[in-house]
Amino acid sequence: MASLNVGSLGEYIREQRRSAQYSLRQLAEVAGVSNPYLSQIERGLRKPSAEILQQIAKALRISAETLYVQAGILEEREDGEGPGLRAAILADPLINERQKQALLSVYEAFLKENQAARPPGPA
Repeated sequence: MASLNVGSLGEYIREQRRSAQYSLRQLAEVAGVSNPYLSQIERGLRKPSAEILQQIAKALRISAETLYVQAGILEEREDGEGPGLRAAILADPLINERQKQALLSVYEAFLKENQAARPPGPA
């Protein structure tokens, strides 16, 4: 997993909010989060959950995956494969954060195992 960079996540959300011409209060209302909480996220004081990031992304009309990468929840894939399964796990409201991390750990282990088992391709 990537490391969390809360400060740059908050700065990124603030830039996206300003680009969308939302005030802090407006974005908080549209995203369904409290104004003080959103302010703390933007200032890098709070670490939002994947669900909150999804709500903010939806309100800003950007992909949740983009915010997950900014938050360090997802790593950008070098092989061009999209983060579809990871994003789905992180966005699922029916499982808690611990369960999400467990699923992602198992998934990452399978990917590493399959990568190691692949025959080397032509260079």
